[in-house]
Amino acid sequence: MRTWVRTTLAILVILVLLVVTIVATLLWVGERKRTRQVQLPPLAAPAFADDAAARQRGAYLYASRGCAECHGADGAGRVFVDDGSLRLKGGAIHSGPGSSTLHYKPADWDRLLRHGVKPDGTPAMIMPSEDYNRFTDADLAALVSHVRSLPPAGGGAAELVLPLPVRVLYGAGLIEDAAAKIDHRLPVQAPVAEGVTVEHGRYVANMCIGCHGPGLAGGRIPGGPPDWPPAARLSAGDRSAMLRYPDAEALIALFRSGKRADGSAVQVMPFGSLSKLSDTDLRALHLYLKTL
Repeated sequence: MRTWVRTTLAILVILVLLVVTIVATLLWVGERKRTRQVQLPPLAAPAFADDAAARQRGAYLYASRGCAECHGADGAGRVFVDDGSLRLKGGAIHSGPGSSTLHYKPADWDRLLRHGVKPDGTPAMIMPSEDYNRFTDADLAALVSHVRSLPPAGGGAAELVLPLPVRVLYGAGLIEDAAAKIDHRLPVQAPVAEGVTVEHGRYVANMCIGCHGPGLAGGRIPGGPPDWPPAARLSAGDRSAMLRYPDAEALIALFRSGKRADGSAVQVMPFGSLSKLSDTDLRALHLYLKTL
């Protein structure tokens, strides 16, 4: 065998071994991150609420903030992504047997919803807690009140099957869990008066962070399947999607139909939930997005 052939084969073998070593290392790092203990500052979780007004508000939040997309309208859990290599199923969270939250205390709900940390201290891998981190105490208590009122509905635990590339990217830090994205030192969000105001719109817009990014600048959706389109830019600029929605009525029409003004359908966005946002929330959201 000629010298150049032997040299080429040796280089290829070394490169393959290097790639295998890097992948194995990143998988190991990712597993360490997935099972790490997340240290949180002392939390003052709101007590459980059990009044009709709280349950009504909680039902609205559950329906409009994406909870049903992953956990089902009845809280029994549902598969929301399944493309063969990637399978994601939200766990059951109702009030009966099989519910993963059946024995949650107020502090457990606070850690999970606002901080992305499970009761055992490890990070919740798919829970978009960055969207809920700014929930006021009243809204957190209301949402939990509704969930705890859901009748037994079967179901089971969450399922998380991630393809190799996603696990490697997680180990490399290019995909983060919610607990890594959240500034846990922020004080609890002060109450926000409901109305068509910029401040209330900013509060509603927190639900957009998980896909559109903390600055709502859009881009690839972290951890999403490769065929998902990038999230639209909502902040100012020549490429801002908000240029298509000069007034609140245009944005409301999008959320109610799932279609742009030209009739084309918007992919990925969970309009099953978003269509249930109130006119007040949507008008406030439009008002806030126009200030970015």
